[in-house]
Amino acid sequence: MNACLESTTVLVVDDDAITQAHLVEVLEAAGIRCAVANSGVAAMAWLADKEPALILLDLVMPDADGLKVLGYVRKLARFEGVPVVVVTAEHGEESLQRVIAAGADDYVRKPFSTVEVLARVKGLLRSREYLNRIKRREAAQKSILGLSQVLASTPDVSTALGSVVHQLAGLLRVERASIVLFGEGQVGHVVASNDDPEIVDRTISLSDYPELQEVRETRFPLVLADTHTHALLRPVRDKGRPLPFRSSALFPLLFEREALGAIFLRATSLTTFDDFELSLASTIANATAIALRNARTVQSLKDATQHSTNARAEAERRVQLFQRYADFFESSADGILVIARNGQLLFTNPRAREITGFSETRLVGMTLSELFTPNNEERAERLLKGFSQGVYPRAVDVTIRTERAESMIVNASFSSVMHEDNAILLSFRDVTQERRTAIELKQTKEFLERVIDSSVDGIVSADLNGTVLLFNRAAERLFQYSSSDVVGKLQVEQLYPEGVARQIMRNIRNPELNGYGRLEGHRVDMVRADGEAVPVVLSASLVLENGKPIGSVGIFTDIRERLRMEESLERAEEELRTREKHAILAELAGAAAHELNQPLTSVIGYGELLRRHLEGDEKLSNAANIIISEAERMAEIVRKVGKITRYETKSYVGSAKILDLEKASDS
Repeated sequence: MNACLESTTVLVVDDDAITQAHLVEVLEAAGIRCAVANSGVAAMAWLADKEPALILLDLVMPDADGLKVLGYVRKLARFEGVPVVVVTAEHGEESLQRVIAAGADDYVRKPFSTVEVLARVKGLLRSREYLNRIKRREAAQKSILGLSQVLASTPDVSTALGSVVHQLAGLLRVERASIVLFGEGQVGHVVASNDDPEIVDRTISLSDYPELQEVRETRFPLVLADTHTHALLRPVRDKGRPLPFRSSALFPLLFEREALGAIFLRATSLTTFDDFELSLASTIANATAIALRNARTVQSLKDATQHSTNARAEAERRVQLFQRYADFFESSADGILVIARNGQLLFTNPRAREITGFSETRLVGMTLSELFTPNNEERAERLLKGFSQGVYPRAVDVTIRTERAESMIVNASFSSVMHEDNAILLSFRDVTQERRTAIELKQTKEFLERVIDSSVDGIVSADLNGTVLLFNRAAERLFQYSSSDVVGKLQVEQLYPEGVARQIMRNIRNPELNGYGRLEGHRVDMVRADGEAVPVVLSASLVLENGKPIGSVGIFTDIRERLRMEESLERAEEELRTREKHAILAELAGAAAHELNQPLTSVIGYGELLRRHLEGDEKLSNAANIIISEAERMAEIVRKVGKITRYETKSYVGSAKILDLEKASDS
């Protein structure tokens, strides 16, 4: 707890005020608390009643130098773990060895680096803290070991609990440590206290202690850092009750998830508990809970032994009464047990011992609840209660234990034929394998039904009369029927166009198609509830039992989407072919225009030349004009061919079609 932590103060001893102030400034800037002494005499006076975390000691001082202070520190056992760092101006190895031999843990030469001083101080402080933690844990472990031995070996549980609270109070330095056991309702019993023997064996009301109620309900440790402000204790403060303890911590005594009680630690001053202390207290609480449970168990065993002795004597007396039934019981093929009204087994026959694997002695020592498996114990209690009301179930399945530590399902019948002897007759037979087989068949059936129901294809099954026996969800979506309106009510031929169902059955039975009893990948149109045709691919087969058909099953794959995709694909292919045709035509037209332009240009050029040379000859001049005119007309046609951008035709002779240059080249 932080109130009990050892001092974290560094004592700076130096007669040089400047050096001293500088060292204090560096250390406090690093978050290290400091105390100062201006001389060796002042340092020893300070150390007379205080314990520092570390001493930073100047070697050369008047009156009492550093070596004298060092000798004083090392003579006292309480300073055994306090590190001393000597600050010296000496540089000789012999002088430094003398300082180390005198008990110094480290030294710093003047002039010193503040970074070096700070690093050495922090390192030694960490080492001291680590060593103190180890010592503290070792002491705690010894205490736990000692307490465990006391709890395990002390026959008087009150003495053992007294040791627990005294040691806990010392380890955690609290003023009061007590143990409270929880009773029925809102009652608690103080069974141990370290500081006030008068409160031991006192009964308290848990309603006056909300913190105890909280631990009992949550079964978790609870720490109240300040009882004067914590919300949990507000009802107590509102009642004006005094709270002499300022801080408290509670640790539940748990055994098998049951809160037997709590260890209650309280301190008069504001106190916090660190993780180690919480862990230590929890460990001791667990050991205490086991000891308490063991003490209760020992007493219970004593009581149970006496009860068992009395019960066995009564059972032996009762068994003598059942000997007259022995011959009948011995020859029975079923296991037979005779049960007392309180559930005690009084008699067993050989078959019962064979089925369960228990010996006669073992069975007769049981009760009905013990024979049943743990999850059937409540049922055993209900049966016993029913016997008192005249209720004797017959042919019911119950689960019992066996010698092999396995559970077994038996079919049991209870009878009151022995009511004169105040006993119940139980006969039973092993049905474990039958029930497991039934469960497996049910699971397999449910699995197959889930598989069929989750299929994306419609699955329909019918008997040989054509009545639908199975109609999965995909079939509901495909045919627009509800399964409840179809199964056992609709004829499968109503799902086909007229006459198609019989043709399908003939195809299934035709061995030349896909083999007898099978039809695969057959394209057919089905009929929805609204009369609309649905294209599907059908795979069907006969359902055979011992080689004889007892029905049929069909799997319908909806191909509407596939047909739409095929149609869309055909349109895309046709469009692609048209575009390719246009592209080829445009390329051909461009090539033709390019190839024809040059000869036509030559023809026109030579025609112009002839016309100029034949101007005097009218007949030849006209011929030249015709050549030029026709060549120009051909050039115009070539220009139109070069402008072709689409494929447009017009009628020609008969039914022939030719390219319409005007429309094909119209931009």
